[in-house]
Amino acid sequence: MPTDFRATRALFDLPERLCYLDGNSLGPLPRAVPARMAEALEAWRSRLIGGWNEAGWMALPGRVGDRIGRLIGAEAGHVTVGDTLSIKVHQALAAALELRPDRKVVLSDSGNFPSDLYMAEGLLRLMGEGRALRLAEPEALEDAIAEDVAVLLVTEVDYRTGRRHDMARLIEKAHAAGALVVWDLAHSAGAFPVRLARLGADFAVGCTYKYLNAGPGAPAFIYVAPRHADRAPPALSGWLGHEAPFAFDLAYRPAPGVERMRVGTPPVLALAALDAALDAWEGVDLDDLRAESLRLGDRLIEGVLAACPSLALATPREPSARGSQVSFRHPDGYAVMQALIARGVVGDFRAPDILRFGIAPLYLGDAEVDRAVATLAEVLDRRLHDDPALRRRAAVT
Repeated sequence: MPTDFRATRALFDLPERLCYLDGNSLGPLPRAVPARMAEALEAWRSRLIGGWNEAGWMALPGRVGDRIGRLIGAEAGHVTVGDTLSIKVHQALAAALELRPDRKVVLSDSGNFPSDLYMAEGLLRLMGEGRALRLAEPEALEDAIAEDVAVLLVTEVDYRTGRRHDMARLIEKAHAAGALVVWDLAHSAGAFPVRLARLGADFAVGCTYKYLNAGPGAPAFIYVAPRHADRAPPALSGWLGHEAPFAFDLAYRPAPGVERMRVGTPPVLALAALDAALDAWEGVDLDDLRAESLRLGDRLIEGVLAACPSLALATPREPSARGSQVSFRHPDGYAVMQALIARGVVGDFRAPDILRFGIAPLYLGDAEVDRAVATLAEVLDRRLHDDPALRRRAAVT
C-alpha cells in the first residue's frame, strides 16, 4: 500500500497555525517521544544503576543503530549511535586514512559543511607527515579524484543549496582510483532512500535531529562497511569501544565490528527520544517519501518563481540532483526569512544570502507549501523585510 502521509502527520506535535519548513535543521517533536522519555526517567528513578542491565540501556546504541540502518540501506549490525556528528566524522575519517597509509590527501568540496572540513583539518594537522586537505568545487569533485587521494569526504546534500552528489558515481570513481569514501548523511537520512550497502559505501556518518526528528543535540550515528569493520582502527579508543569493557584491562583491545566505534557512555535519555522518533518511520516506504518530497519541492519552486521574481533559485531543478530542501537567494535573505517567521512560516537562513526550506512529507503537505509561497510573496511585494528590527542577527540564524 502507498504510504499515507496524512496518517504520519498525526504522529507529530506541531504548534497550531505554524507552517514549519525547517525540518532540515531541526525536526518537530514526535508525539511518542514524551512518553518514551518518561519511561526512561522512571527506569532511572526506580532501577537506578540496575537500568543498565534491567532496562537494556547498554544495548541501545546497536539496537537503535539497526533501526537507522534500515533507513540508510546498511547491513544489520553495522551502525552504532552515540556522541556527536563531528566526533563521528573524526572517527570515520581517521579509520579510512589508516586503511590507506601510503596516501596523504583527503579530498572534499567547497560546499561541504564547515564542521566536516574543520575536523579534517585538525585530524590531518595531528597526523602530520605531509598530509593535506584538498578542496574542489562541488561540480568538479568527481574530476578531482586522483591517484594520490586517500579518502573522499563528502556530504551527500549541500547544506546551503540542496544540491545532491551522485553517490554511485563518486564511489565508483573513488574506488577505481584506490580511495575510500566517507559520507556525511546529515541531509540524507530520512530525506530520501540511501543505499549504502548496494552502492558499496565504505563509511557513513549522520545526525538524527533533522529529518529523523530526535530532538536538539540528539546523538549521531556511524556506519562501517562489513569489509572494513574488523580492520578499521578506532582513533578514539574509548572504554565502550573495548572488546571487554568490564574486564577493565589497562591496554585497549578494539571490539569486533562497528562496536569499536563506540566511545563514551550511551546518552540514554537522548537515545530513548531517538528510539521513539523512529517509530514514525514504521510502514513508510522510502520511495513513496522521495516521490512526495520531489512533488512538494516542485510545487514550491514553481510557486515561488511565479510569485517572487526577485528570488533566484539556488537548488537544481533536476530532481535527481537535489535532496529534500529548496533554497533561494536574495540579497536581504536574513531579513526576508525573519519576516516570514514573524508571520508563522518557518524556514531558515544560511550566509551569505540563502533562504532554506526543508521538505518533510511525514508532516508537510500542499497546504503548507502554498502558504509559504503566498506569505513569501506578500513579504516581498510589501517589502515587509525592510523593518530594521528584522536585520539584527540572532546568535543562531
